[in-house]
Amino acid sequence: MAEQTRREELLQIAAELFATKGFKNTTVRDIADAAGILSGSLYHHFDSKESMVDEILSSFQEELFGAYAGILAGTDDPRAKLEAAVRVSFEAIDHHRDEVAIFQNEADYLGTFDRFAYLADRNQQSRDVWLTLLREGVSSGALRKDLDVELVYRFIRDTVWVAVRWYQPGGKLSHHDVADQYLTILLDGITT
Repeated sequence: MAEQTRREELLQIAAELFATKGFKNTTVRDIADAAGILSGSLYHHFDSKESMVDEILSSFQEELFGAYAGILAGTDDPRAKLEAAVRVSFEAIDHHRDEVAIFQNEADYLGTFDRFAYLADRNQQSRDVWLTLLREGVSSGALRKDLDVELVYRFIRDTVWVAVRWYQPGGKLSHHDVADQYLTILLDGITT
């Protein structure tokens, strides 16, 4: 693995602080102190903490939505596509826990600033991805015809992404284990 640049290191430190303390409660001084530099030195790399969170969120979301686009464009059957999207989502929580937490906790606040208008677009794009997958599943017969796809979308969204609050990368369960169990519950139920 390539050595991390100082800029990437600063973004990682900022992401951890934004995820744990909150964006509003994290100061430039907090980030600089955690990095072992003077606050003014941070400005050699970034013009503001808003620039930092913008870069953190936009690069993470480009990767995530690139993966979703690949799933949608793929030739797998609708059930396999839905399973792949769930797996990609749990992988994102595992590999980008801080970024997911920031988005979950701060998107509404950040969205009040013009600079972060793309967050609402990403929310809509996410909704479109899941509704497309669910509608394809219903149309193909892979999913029940009587499903309210809007309700199922909300269920998937809320149960997958809230996992960032309890899932611990490197813990007892891997993101693969969590995704497998989640998919079993989602697609096969919990009754015998």
